[in-house]
Amino acid sequence: MKLKMGIDFLMTALLLLLMAYQVTGESFHEYIGAGMLILFLIHNFLNVRWYGSLVKGKYPVLRILRTAVNFSCLAAMLIQAYSGIVLSRYVFATLPINGGMATARVMHLAGSYWGFALMSIHLGLHWGMIIGMFRKLSRGNIPTPLVWVLRLLAAGIAVYGAVCFYQADIVSYMFLKVEFAFLDYEKSGILILAEYLAMMGMWVFLSYYISKALGKVSKPKRREKAA
Repeated sequence: MKLKMGIDFLMTALLLLLMAYQVTGESFHEYIGAGMLILFLIHNFLNVRWYGSLVKGKYPVLRILRTAVNFSCLAAMLIQAYSGIVLSRYVFATLPINGGMATARVMHLAGSYWGFALMSIHLGLHWGMIIGMFRKLSRGNIPTPLVWVLRLLAAGIAVYGAVCFYQADIVSYMFLKVEFAFLDYEKSGILILAEYLAMMGMWVFLSYYISKALGKVSKPKRREKAA
């Protein structure tokens, strides 16, 4: 579990760096992407039992949502891996790949923003595990006022993330209404990372509370005691 959590933390950090292309530059961006692919493969290997459990048990709404998000993340990562290798000028430059650059560029643009959103949603759907871990470490001794402060802080980050998401017009990139990313190279690197962290927080916030609501709906109702 510690290994899984460590890998997930590294993947989250690398995801933020991958989105901040104007901060890292092209060559470092490629090396981060290659590292992300390796961690993704390790992540799947460590969770291989999940694939075997797909044919077992019932499928309430929450499980359907998690399964759909997981396979969407897998698809997005495969698209990013393929397009990234085709476009590579450093890490995979020696591979005998000819042509397909234009298609790969469009795939990489849309796939990067879809992947960012989907992986953030994936994190949010498992956020309850992280909260449970912190509760276990604190032995449940978290003051109620602090809990509400953290909730308000999370809500504030989510609102700021929504504003950043709208201002960056990311929906246009996701649906290829705009086929070229317009990046601000004059903006502070810290601010760029903070904005993407807030956007990630928005998806985590939304998916976490949606999963909580669906979890309550999916719980079987207790039978009324016989009179």
